[in-house]
Amino acid sequence: MRFEKGHKAATRRHIVEVASKCIRRDGAAAAGIGGIMGEAGLTKGAFSPHFGSKESLVREALASALASQQNHLDQDRQDGADLEAVIRSYLRRAHLKYPAEGCPSAALLPEIARQPLPTRMAYEEGMRSYVSALAALLPITDAEASRRRATAIFGLMVGTLQFARAVPDVAYAEQILEGGIEAALHLARAPYSGD
Repeated sequence: MRFEKGHKAATRRHIVEVASKCIRRDGAAAAGIGGIMGEAGLTKGAFSPHFGSKESLVREALASALASQQNHLDQDRQDGADLEAVIRSYLRRAHLKYPAEGCPSAALLPEIARQPLPTRMAYEEGMRSYVSALAALLPITDAEASRRRATAIFGLMVGTLQFARAVPDVAYAEQILEGGIEAALHLARAPYSGD
């Protein structure tokens, strides 16, 4: 059977998109090739022409999720969002409920730490890009200090979301989100000592 030009590339992109959601929802270890391919509307046998291993798919899916998160932040910045709006958007109730659509860090950090080096390097590249965009929203003029502060703020946001997702009491989860927002804003507004 002959396919139109670009079919293979489009199929690969579709598999990566589906895998990106599956690994954020289920975890990289639990998301099996058969399940991912089934959700993509393909057979397990269609995997091999596109990827050499599950590891390569996980790496691409993670990079895709990070790029999507970066695009969302870039769009918010273009629309004039300040750091408070970005923090509030990240720590919103909808983000709590839908990990498959959300931050790959909050969904996968413990697993990323156990992935092979190429996957961790892909994660670091995407995370550094996101942190740099956050740093640009801070009033700190020292680039290194701004990056460090943005890294701490992002870590606080990710940890807050992880805690809130872990508790079954919805009201308590929302309190955790509000506390995280307050703490992140406090950190964002803290004076820079210049040391």
